[in-house]
Parts: sequence; structure tokens; C-alpha cells
Amino acid sequence: MKNICVVTGSRAEYGLLKPLLLEINMQKDWHLQLVVTGMHLSSEFGLTYTEIEKDGFFISKKVEMLLSSDTEVGIIKSMGIGLIGFADTFKELRPDLIVILGDRFEMLAVVEAALIHKVPVAHLHGGEITEGAYDDSIRHAITKMSHIHFVSTEPYRHRVIQMGENPKYVFNVGSIGLDNIRNLKLFSKKELQKKLKVEFKKYNYLVTYHPATLNEKNNAEEFEQLLLAIDKQKESLFIFTKANADNGGRKINQMIDDFVFNHSENCIAFTSMGSHLYLSVLQFVDAVVGNSSSGILEAPALKVATINIGERQKGRIQAASIVNCEAKKNAIENAFNFIKRPQFKSNLVGMLNPYGDGKTSTRIIHYLKNVTWHKLVKKSFYDIDIKV
Repeated sequence: MKNICVVTGSRAEYGLLKPLLLEINMQKDWHLQLVVTGMHLSSEFGLTYTEIEKDGFFISKKVEMLLSSDTEVGIIKSMGIGLIGFADTFKELRPDLIVILGDRFEMLAVVEAALIHKVPVAHLHGGEITEGAYDDSIRHAITKMSHIHFVSTEPYRHRVIQMGENPKYVFNVGSIGLDNIRNLKLFSKKELQKKLKVEFKKYNYLVTYHPATLNEKNNAEEFEQLLLAIDKQKESLFIFTKANADNGGRKINQMIDDFVFNHSENCIAFTSMGSHLYLSVLQFVDAVVGNSSSGILEAPALKVATINIGERQKGRIQAASIVNCEAKKNAIENAFNFIKRPQFKSNLVGMLNPYGDGKTSTRIIHYLKNVTWHKLVKKSFYDIDIKV
């Protein structure tokens, strides 16, 4: 039996990884080791590890690392605590392969510990660009400490190879977030209204806004511009999901609570929706509003528009359904008006999503079965000719 250790630190990340976890569990010669950390273990962020247990997964280890502080110093100290925790965890579990997704600071601690333990790492969603957040640099650092790369588009595959990774171990498998859209039986509008305890209105929006951690401006001030624009939208329902545990996230969450309290007639908020409820809502809204990757990756698959605000997602490949705007009230209001145009809505019908077809997990399993993991620990830099 080979021990496949999958690490997750946030609700969104787990939702993306869930189809892969199910596939790993189905393999007779593999044993899934599931490690949870970060926001999953915080009451402030919904203690979402309980949702993982409700889904029937056994949690092999819980690694506490998140301090109740979202300052720069607090985030750095959380990373240090996490590194200590993963050092002990990997010594105890002795995984044969570690699987991680994305670019959050929790995962940087994971790959640092894996590197010294000499455990190969399979990384999902490398090669992407998000210029507005330090996640961008973390993602590239994780790539250099990983050994198998599962990217979501062909340009991202080229970029990982450009970073010196061997093309034999860089696979374009699409975005794993589309697997849930393909496989889950999403709730009907009637079921959703009952679960959410609201009635959908003429216009409906899903708002997901996180701090742009490299933003020279104040994230709270920019989020205030979004709230001012939302306040001008009539006949509309706004469903907020709260921010991650990045520096500045707690201030945004407090602003959401205050705004929803004063606009209870057309606004509701969730600390954590879970992937099933989130995607079910997503299929019926007019747009995802904010700066979340879900507006870039998943929304186009459901032919739903995205109002992408600011620079947090700057650099990612985008479908035609995405409207970019500055974090200014007037610009956001113009974006709301633009997506309501009949011509824009009609163009969504035939739009292609550049992030795949929802069969990512199957492809990942296929490639993992055809790679000898332990031989990858000692890497050679793969040089390519570049004309500067």
C-alpha cells in the first residue's frame, strides 16, 4: 500500500480537492492520508473540518497553525507554527506522496517540510499568475519544491516548464473545480430558496471578496467602494461569502456583517457555504462579484458572468464572461450595468471555458499511476532556450 497524503487548509480548497479524494479512496493499492490545517480548525472560519468528517473522510492528522491575527506578523508566525507541525506530522505518517493545491501560505509550510523529509510532492494549479497577491510568489515557490505538476491550461504548462521543471512531469489536466460542476447534483432554485430562507429577486449576485495582499491601497477602503456600488443596485439579492484568513480578511468580514445587518431585506452572508451549496447558488445568479478565483475558473463553466474587481486575479487566463473593473464605485456600477445588457447575456450561451471539461481527477489518477514517485525527489533543472 502506498500512502497518499492530501493536505487542505481552507473550505474552498477542500471543495476543489473532494473529487480527487474520492478517486484516491477507490484505488485498491493506495491509502489516503488526509491532513487538515489552517481555517478548517478555526471556529472563526466555521470549523469546517466537521464538514469533511460529515462527507465520510477520516482525518489522519489535524495541524494547528492559524493564530487569531491577520497582520503580517501574525501570518508569518502562523507559517512558522505550521512548519513545526508538518515536520512532526510527516515523520509520523511517513507518506509516499504528498498532494497539495494552489498557493496559500499554509501550503508553503507543507512543501518546506516535505522537501527536508525527502517526500515527493504533486502540485495542482501551478504556473498561474495573480499579480495582486503574494500568493503569486508562493505558488511559484511551491512549484520549485514540487515534483509532479498538474496544471489547468496549456500556457500554464509552458510556464512551469520555463521555471525549469521537466516536461515529462508537467501535465495539463484542466481545473479540478469543474469536476464538481460535472459530477454533483446541484440544488434546484426551489430547494435553494428553502435552504437559504430567501426569495430570489430580479437580479441575484454572489459576492466573494478577499484581500489583495500586495495591494498598496487599503483593502477595506476598496471593499467599501464595492459596498457603495451594491447599495445602488435595486431589485437585487446579494449573497456574501466571507474572506479568507489573509491579512486584512477579518476587517472585510466585519464590514460584511455590518452591511448585511443594515440591509437584511436583500443581503445574506455565510462564513462557509461548502462547494455543493456554493455551486448550486452560482448556477442561478447573474454574476459572481469580487475577486475570487471561482469567478475566473468555475463561473464560466456555468455560463455565469463575473465582475472581477481590482488586481488580485490579474494575469489569469480569462473567459469572455469576465468583466474587469477598478475597485471604484463608479467603475463597479458600470460593470453591473454592462452585464445586464441583452447582447452580453446572449454571448454567454456559446462561450468556451478555457479551463477544461470536468474530468481532471480522472486524469490526475491516470498520470500518478504511470509515474515512479520516489525517483523524482532528486530533481535536475530543465533548461530551455530563451531569447531575451
